[in-house]
Amino acid sequence: MSSPVSRRSLVRAGIAGAAGITGLAVAGQLARKYNLIPPDHGGIYGVGETLTYASHRLLTSGHSMAREFDRGEISKIAPMNGQTPQNETYERLLAGGFADWRLTVDGLVARPASFSLSDLQRFPLSTQVTQLACEEGWSYIAEWSGVALSQVLKAAGVLPQAKYVVYFSIDPGWWDSIDMADASHPQTLLTYGMNGAPLTKDFGAPMRLRLPRQLGYKSVKYLARLTVADNLKSFGKGLGSSPPEFGFSWYAGI
Repeated sequence: MSSPVSRRSLVRAGIAGAAGITGLAVAGQLARKYNLIPPDHGGIYGVGETLTYASHRLLTSGHSMAREFDRGEISKIAPMNGQTPQNETYERLLAGGFADWRLTVDGLVARPASFSLSDLQRFPLSTQVTQLACEEGWSYIAEWSGVALSQVLKAAGVLPQAKYVVYFSIDPGWWDSIDMADASHPQTLLTYGMNGAPLTKDFGAPMRLRLPRQLGYKSVKYLARLTVADNLKSFGKGLGSSPPEFGFSWYAGI
């Protein structure tokens, strides 16, 4: 006798079948039933965004890993995208070697905290050699060093109702968010090192998020704050991050 079919298998088959036979609208209804609706689902591409997010979540729910490379495969050239923050706060922190920088963790946590760089360096070290893939078509492989985001969230005591982690840059206007599946993933790092050296200002010093299972714009540089939340309606325009306000997707899984 064959083994029972799991609910996950049924849902996965249902969404795939709805997309191929009945249409994207029905696939969207199934995703809604199982609470797999992204915050930017209301736009012109909303049904497609929903189908992408729901399908990825069902297919990668078991903590599937992004590919990791050997150190010999690290790119000789790593493109730098964007400018360093043009504000007094960042310039002051940079001049002081980031001694006064703090990462605030607040929202739905039992123990709100403010971590210095040295505080975070006392957590267990995590390293990975992964590819950063940009939506503009270029990519590079680098070794990233830091602390798993899940370790910091555990220290802060995430409350049971939490669904998202919202992260903010020192650079005004740049923020993003991920669901708890990505926040708890072992490859999601708060990075302070790159290729065996401290992270430089061009690549997000003193700290950037590293999210190798999504496109590069989700790996926000110059982190300043993490807020744990149960919904994203009160952040920005309610789309889950700043990129959707400029036409990008909230979920950028690869």
